[in-house]
Amino acid sequence: MKILMVNKFNFLQGGADKYFLDLSALLNAHGFDVAHFCMHHPSNLPDRCSTYFVSHLNFNKFSWKSAWKYLGRMFYSLEVKRKFSQLVFEFQPDVIHLHNIYHQISPSILDIAREKKIPVVMHLHDYKLVCGNYKMFHHGNICEACKGGRHWRCITHRCFKNSILKSLIVAFEMYLHHRVLNIYDRNIAYYIAPSEFMRKKMIEWGIDQKKIKMVHHFMETRDLAPEYRVGEYFLYFGRLSEEKGIDQLLGAVNLVPNAKLKLVGAGSMSSFVKTEIARLNLSQRVELIGPKYAEELKNMIRQSLAVVVPSRWYEVFGLVSMEASALGKAVLAADIGGIPEVVKDQRTGLLFNPFVKEDLAEKMQWMLDHRDVLPGFGRAGRRFVEEAFNPEKHFNQINDLYKQVIKKNR
Repeated sequence: MKILMVNKFNFLQGGADKYFLDLSALLNAHGFDVAHFCMHHPSNLPDRCSTYFVSHLNFNKFSWKSAWKYLGRMFYSLEVKRKFSQLVFEFQPDVIHLHNIYHQISPSILDIAREKKIPVVMHLHDYKLVCGNYKMFHHGNICEACKGGRHWRCITHRCFKNSILKSLIVAFEMYLHHRVLNIYDRNIAYYIAPSEFMRKKMIEWGIDQKKIKMVHHFMETRDLAPEYRVGEYFLYFGRLSEEKGIDQLLGAVNLVPNAKLKLVGAGSMSSFVKTEIARLNLSQRVELIGPKYAEELKNMIRQSLAVVVPSRWYEVFGLVSMEASALGKAVLAADIGGIPEVVKDQRTGLLFNPFVKEDLAEKMQWMLDHRDVLPGFGRAGRRFVEEAFNPEKHFNQINDLYKQVIKKNR
């Protein structure tokens, strides 16, 4: 079977890109022929299809001189459509599998899929399909004001980067794609949600339940050696951004005098974290390390007491929790979004109220006082990942979906 995977980036930028690359490798291992369509980027991995990739645009460096290029990518890109058509003609895929295509790729590729009568499935790595700012979260709070297609509220709430102008552009994009062109629903056979929480949330927001399937992410554990010995510090790794609950985490550590914390990552809250560590006089107990990757990060996870996941937005799944469990560590995680489908309370870790720092502090203290229980959480977490999120189970689910969509297309 020939599968054409489409994603903004062809390198490890975030969770969506990791899944895009991991799934490609899994399908290749089962004899599938997988091709990629992405955006050119200096960090891209070598790829046989790179000559078809579209030109690089960095929306963090938006320029009004080239505004037409950026707006074209957001709304409907003829460059993308032309290059995608060339690749489809050359590769002749059986199925097109979309990942993150918003803005840098644009949905213009969907018209090519319809013209060539190639079925399309789309993985939902965030809430962009129904929410202009991707997250259903802004200004420190969960927000569902746009439910029912009321995207004008994105403007009044300044949902996108706290800017009226940017929020206006995003709201227009949502109305154009979903009300005027109806380009997603018209051309996509199935949406794939990584968690049951997300599947239900998308249905609640108006997605046809017959078109959305739930398939959990997967993790290959054969080469991941777990470490069940309990270390001395709690570990956070991921983006340092508002929705990740970093301020709550620092506030909780301040309430637990014997807790040590290491923060691994970078993001928009990096400066805030430095200031807050100084303000709370936590420099002896909290260490801001910056980004770490691959084995260096895995070893930091292995040497921790537990991994803490303080998110306060609707996490789509729980990749951080899954990786921590695979490496044998107890997980202390927010009871929100798809996280409880990965972390089992009192079995593989502890769940806490993401909006009450005192609850997080209480659970941190409990772990410090019951260190002897944590290796059992780690062992149970490792078994749970092996059983629930194993690659073969995932391959069978995706393969069955491909077969369904091909049959439906015929």
